[in-house]
Amino acid sequence: MKRWLIRGGVLLGVLGIMFYLKVRVFAPAPLSVSVVMVDRGRVEETITNSRAGTVKARQRAKLSPEIGGRVAEIPFRKGARVHRGDVLLRLHDESQRAAVQMSERELAVVQVRRERVCLEAARAQREFLRYQQLKERELVSTDLLDNYENTAQTTRVSCKQSEAEIARARSAITEAKAVLAKTVLQAPFDGVVAELDIEVGEWTTPSPPALPVPPVLDLIDPSSIYISAPMDEVDSARILENQPVRVTLDPFPGQAYKGHVHHIAPYVLDVEEQNRTVEIEVELEDEAFASMLLPGTSADVEVILSVKDDVLRVPAAALFEGSTVFVVEHETLRTRALDVGLKNWDFVEILGGVSEGDLIVSSLDEEGLVDGLRVVVRPPPGSR
Repeated sequence: MKRWLIRGGVLLGVLGIMFYLKVRVFAPAPLSVSVVMVDRGRVEETITNSRAGTVKARQRAKLSPEIGGRVAEIPFRKGARVHRGDVLLRLHDESQRAAVQMSERELAVVQVRRERVCLEAARAQREFLRYQQLKERELVSTDLLDNYENTAQTTRVSCKQSEAEIARARSAITEAKAVLAKTVLQAPFDGVVAELDIEVGEWTTPSPPALPVPPVLDLIDPSSIYISAPMDEVDSARILENQPVRVTLDPFPGQAYKGHVHHIAPYVLDVEEQNRTVEIEVELEDEAFASMLLPGTSADVEVILSVKDDVLRVPAAALFEGSTVFVVEHETLRTRALDVGLKNWDFVEILGGVSEGDLIVSSLDEEGLVDGLRVVVRPPPGSR
């Protein structure tokens, strides 16, 4: 009997050692995972543009002189701020000024001629009236009176013709001055010279009729900067004017700027059949910063539909299969289905399924994550 007890004890010891080896020695090592803690904070519901938006200016003009010529002066260079009416470019205008002077001299000649002709007409009319009175007293012949009448009529016509010549001369002066004015390019509004594609001494060449002269200067009003962004048509009914917007710009990575929806297009663009969009215009709150942006810069916008503060939340990247997470409990993974509320690319509001302080696996790219798996929490980066 004692022998059987000894043998039984030895067998139990061997089985215990085998179990220990299986569990502690030969069992696979726990998987190292990264976790985040369920906390409280802000969650926003947002929608983003379907394609990159673009910085634009509502008031922008690509300018060029109305006539061809050689550039004589460029008072303002690229980047300069100008005011409405400032001279941006001046062409050599010697021939145009000469044309004005010639027209003015022609007017002076015509005016002298008119004065002489009209004086003669007045004198001839007086003579005709005098001889008409003499004829009534039978002191002159009818032929002589007819001669004076013809002279009065002829000089009167010449006087009227000279007045028409003066009108034509004045029109010629107006036209010559208009051509002279076209040698000067003025700013149509306050703005900044964004581009300058010509230098002093170069020529601007007039285009054929009905075609514009190629622009040599790009003027932008920095106070009219806005962002145009295409939004998916399925979201159009949820977008309202004055809704807050968050804007990110490629030249300023990591920065977000506040703005609001200023305008929503009243139609849907179908440039791409499978991606119909509605254009919205966004204005930035920081007008000074907006005025420094270059038109054409790409931008992304997030229209903020609603906001909740101090709610349970988890990073959106920690969810899989829609609304499921891995919770770490006693070094073991457990799957939890969550009830969710607001969500965006960063966070998801939690209505139920986990509690504040629970540890959620964030490294979902790890292979072999399943319910019941033994894990060890990976220290956060930078910790010792």
